[in-house]
Amino acid sequence: MSNTAGRPAGVQSVDRAVAVLEVLARRGEAGVSEVAAEIAVHKSTAFRLLVALEARALVEQAGNRGKYRLGVGLLRLAGAVSDQLDVVRQGRDVCTRLATELGETVNVAVLQEHFAVNVDQARGASTVVTHNWIGRLTPVHCTSSGKVLIAHLDRDQRAELLAASGMPELTRHTVTTPDRLDEQLAGVREAGYAVSVEEYEVGLNAVAAPVRDRSGAVIAAISVSGPSYRLDEARIRQLVAPLLAGTAEISRRMGYLAG
Repeated sequence: MSNTAGRPAGVQSVDRAVAVLEVLARRGEAGVSEVAAEIAVHKSTAFRLLVALEARALVEQAGNRGKYRLGVGLLRLAGAVSDQLDVVRQGRDVCTRLATELGETVNVAVLQEHFAVNVDQARGASTVVTHNWIGRLTPVHCTSSGKVLIAHLDRDQRAELLAASGMPELTRHTVTTPDRLDEQLAGVREAGYAVSVEEYEVGLNAVAAPVRDRSGAVIAAISVSGPSYRLDEARIRQLVAPLLAGTAEISRRMGYLAG
């Protein structure tokens, strides 16, 4: 039974929609009356929820028997999560090898709302600071991974994410205006990698490149980061070739065939 009393209307609708999906996942199929009884709402409310979910292909009608079941749209959502988990599995040995060869920290990041979240990490022998970046949400506008992840979004999506992030100035090197960042991102798309030189933290530099899925969409970023006294701009240029080779290998494992 749904417990949504006292919640704002928007949140209550989301709760109820999720409850409908949970009912269908448990029962396999259910009619409007059955769904209404399960989540304790009027039949008209249950019907509106099912219609809204059907419009997104998250549920579908099972023939003409007035029953509903989970729809193929859920496969698309599940596939996105599966791809992110797959990146960690397919990329772990490549990232470990890169960290060993380059002597620096290698991270795998994916886009979550208006953040880049690190989902895996490998440390090189030269690592001095034992930062654990796994699970850490980092800004998209001033990190190499974040720039890679948003560079390949369409302009409207990117503008929405940047508006949500606020583009705070974290160091004197942080770019804080969308127009200047757009110039950087055009360079990221052309070069195939992004650099952050003390934009996120003073004394921290990084370079990142994209991982693509079978459709060519960018689903993750692999970054190499280290202290600025060791990872200066000349050293970053040396890291680009092995990093691009590593991300190309992971992309191939994800089913991407470069044209």
